[in-house]
Amino acid sequence: MKMKIHRLAQACFLTMAAATAVTAMASSHREAPFITTSPKVDGTDFYMFRSYEGIDTAGKGGRSDYVTMLANYEPLQSPYGGPNYFSLDPNALYEIHLDNVGDGKEHLTFQFRFNNKLNNVSLDIGSAKVAIPLIQAGAVSKLTDPNLNLNETYSVNVVRGDRRKGTVSSVTKADGTTKSFEKPVDYIGSKTLGDATAYETYAQKHVHEIKIPGCPAGKDMGKVFVGQRQEGFAVNLGAVFDLVNAPASFLLDPANKDAAGMGGKHYMQKNNITTIALEVHKDCLTAGTETVIGGWTTASMRQARLLNGAPASGHQTSEKVGGAWVQVSRLGNPLVNELVIGLPDKDKFNSSKPQDDTQFLTYVTNPTLPALLGLVLTGDAKGVAPTNLPRTDLATVFLTGIAGVNKPATAAPSEMLRLNTAISPVQFADQNRLGVAGEVLRVGGTANLAQAKDLAGFPNGRRPKDDVVDIALVAVLGGLCVINGDNNSLGLNGVPGVPSLTSACKASSVPLGASSANIHDAVDQATVPFLTRFPYLNTPNSGSAAY
Repeated sequence: MKMKIHRLAQACFLTMAAATAVTAMASSHREAPFITTSPKVDGTDFYMFRSYEGIDTAGKGGRSDYVTMLANYEPLQSPYGGPNYFSLDPNALYEIHLDNVGDGKEHLTFQFRFNNKLNNVSLDIGSAKVAIPLIQAGAVSKLTDPNLNLNETYSVNVVRGDRRKGTVSSVTKADGTTKSFEKPVDYIGSKTLGDATAYETYAQKHVHEIKIPGCPAGKDMGKVFVGQRQEGFAVNLGAVFDLVNAPASFLLDPANKDAAGMGGKHYMQKNNITTIALEVHKDCLTAGTETVIGGWTTASMRQARLLNGAPASGHQTSEKVGGAWVQVSRLGNPLVNELVIGLPDKDKFNSSKPQDDTQFLTYVTNPTLPALLGLVLTGDAKGVAPTNLPRTDLATVFLTGIAGVNKPATAAPSEMLRLNTAISPVQFADQNRLGVAGEVLRVGGTANLAQAKDLAGFPNGRRPKDDVVDIALVAVLGGLCVINGDNNSLGLNGVPGVPSLTSACKASSVPLGASSANIHDAVDQATVPFLTRFPYLNTPNSGSAAY
């Protein structure tokens, strides 16, 4: 058993480092040319983890038997962005897909469609009734509050099999009948919706108990919430995209790990995001004896759009849409498209399916990010990272997962976020922000992994607290190669179409050596405020404060 745990530790550490190496430094905001024109369908982050609400120190009780999926859309929302704020697109299809057999295809899909109803609230002005210009006419605190001029609702379907040809069933509220779910209005400000506590009380009224058809008996209940949340991803985004605008000496000093974050109050946390949150019993998501599920999100729009040059009165009457659904956004692991896929293929990746991912293999086996980091940090593309190519270690994680951690028994090459539902969750306070890799470092190496408390973090799924950025940087600058040694001690294998691995990277080929483990982006994910209950992401920022 000790040897098995030791091997699992090695694989876990490798998975953490390698997965982040290909998914690197920020969440997926505005990552492709087309999606910048349609922010309402821009998927930015996907989280999938065993629920830790109410669990004990052993990872039992509470909601531990459930899996939470959080799909974020519509990036960089300014809290004061009225008067229409950030409703989701009723002409779009938002989906969460799951592969529970390992063939790279969806076998379970949750589909979300939105309906925005204009209530035509008007005021008596003289002898006329005149429509108001805002989406609220007074304070708001209830479901379908009468002061709301715009009510947002949505439906949820579950599709078993192919997303377009499979069997479709309606998810309902706990009563087994109601198919329409209310969405809270965005946090307009304190006068409309009260302080943060009041808004969270209002938002929690929109956490719906649901009944999911087709699940095992007694395991068909779950939760759903769709609404605005505080942006929870911590990254020094401006500096990263400005050619990593910080000196290497600063980024390699652990004392600076949150120098730009200021305790979780940096500029990313000043924005909001719209979250589709779903909690489902793990036994409803798995198939047979396989415990690993792979997940990714998409958004699709109708193939045709006809703009109306003379729209009628009403809400969103300026266009007509029709034709087949066209996928325009895709997200599994964080930032694959943003910092791995080359600019010519970003729109292509967003429209692709995991089953076809070998077409993007060169971007993984011959990554440009390590060379770019070398250029901007030292002026030498070979100055900071290993140059052994092809990087079959990265291809293994990117397309199949790692055996013993998050690789299903059958694994067709495909990129997605993989979660082993057999690994118990960990209480929020005890979660290591560096996930499995952090545990290896904390206990002093793989030989001591029996003392590890947290194997439930990225890349075994992804939790809000997991600092994928810092571990990504460690891997990109050679931390993975230091662990691998000069004799391929981790025993990695390639994937179809990649030459057999002898040693994907060597410790002796890492210019920074062991110091590569100190790299960070100067923003600490662990300082970001989160909830310890569903939907986990924090109360959104208010559009205005109280006077």
